[in-house]
Amino acid sequence: MRRLSLALTAALLLAGCATPPAEPPEFSEVTPFSRSWAGATLPLNWQSLVVSQAKSPTQYETVVDPLTQRVVLRARAKHACTGLKQRLSIDPLTRPIIAWEWRVMQLIEGADNTRRDTEDSPVRLLLFFDGDRTGLPLRDQVALDLAQISSGTMPPYATLMYIWENRQPVGTIIPNTYTGQVKMLVAGSGSGMLGGWKHFERNYVDDYRLAFGQAPGRLIGVGILTDSDNTGAAVEAFYGDIRLLSPLP
Repeated sequence: MRRLSLALTAALLLAGCATPPAEPPEFSEVTPFSRSWAGATLPLNWQSLVVSQAKSPTQYETVVDPLTQRVVLRARAKHACTGLKQRLSIDPLTRPIIAWEWRVMQLIEGADNTRRDTEDSPVRLLLFFDGDRTGLPLRDQVALDLAQISSGTMPPYATLMYIWENRQPVGTIIPNTYTGQVKMLVAGSGSGMLGGWKHFERNYVDDYRLAFGQAPGRLIGVGILTDSDNTGAAVEAFYGDIRLLSPLP
């Protein structure tokens, strides 16, 4: 289990980077899943986020949601852990609000993101940031260096991850046990609204400051991840469109 959690950490450190040898384009907005056609296993402008070749892949597919008749992304995982990502290049201060929707069908029994060996979630939204690495603690600099050596590209400075947790209250920040450059923030919790769509809207600049103790650098990527590799559970969830918004006047 320790190796699985470590692999997930490494993948998050690498997630904002391009996959060698060709770099995908950077976008100034998150491409909505609803722009894709139903039946697409890779939504328009998104890439696969592979945590480890040894892990079973999470199955992603765009489908027509029966509740809203919109095209959304369905995720199905059984002892699996892979995600999707898109490269961005955005000044967070111009659009500091992130809005999205999740439809969680069931909790993952036994999941607890405060523990390495049960760190699973039916839905995760990942934000990747650039920053100045020179002031980081030695262990975090080493982790970034190892990730760069492994991938051949520069990893993101930091990852802020919104998750659905079984029991931790909304707003709880859960640190990664391997690096200070990955933080989880509980956006949804418990069994309320299971099976229905739940809308979220967060000021990710404020959340980043709360999690990391400083202002964020440039937003360089976004990702989603449904994983059940630690618990071995079967889980299904849906993702609606992700939007970056300007602050209200």
